[in-house]
Amino acid sequence: MGRRGAPKPGAYVHQINVSNGGVPKRPVSEARITVNGVNGDRQRRRSIHGGPNRAVCLFALEVIEALRAEGHSVAPGSTGENLTLAGLDWATLKPGAVVRVGDTVVLEVTGYTAPCEQNAAWFLNGDYTRISQKRHPGCSRLYARVLREGVTRTGDPVRIYSPAISHSR
Repeated sequence: MGRRGAPKPGAYVHQINVSNGGVPKRPVSEARITVNGVNGDRQRRRSIHGGPNRAVCLFALEVIEALRAEGHSVAPGSTGENLTLAGLDWATLKPGAVVRVGDTVVLEVTGYTAPCEQNAAWFLNGDYTRISQKRHPGCSRLYARVLREGVTRTGDPVRIYSPAISHSR
């Protein structure tokens, strides 16, 4: 991941996605991110989605593009991610990584998301396990908790930090 605090060249927020529950999520140009998640976004099953350690769902534009090249109809926001990020080496992003989004938002990756049957429509033969970390490492969405709240906008830079840095709220 490079030296601590070094930005990934060209890494940025490609799209911010919210919904009233379910998928696909629709794009918005900016959103406030709190410890409870992305303002304007709701989940139908709070026991599965959301909560402090699953406040924000992340996915990579490059993975989406690779899936589309395989013939899947997945698009930014369709799998339920809140932030579609671009310009990162997605396969190397692991739980414990700290992600700074824009000037204020700081997230900590808490884990890989389990693929959801609600995403079957976007995948050939309904095989939504195509985004399973266990079956296809490096192709999963990620959950994150919010270490520092703030507003993020489409195009904001994204930086990956070592898990050992400190954060003030």
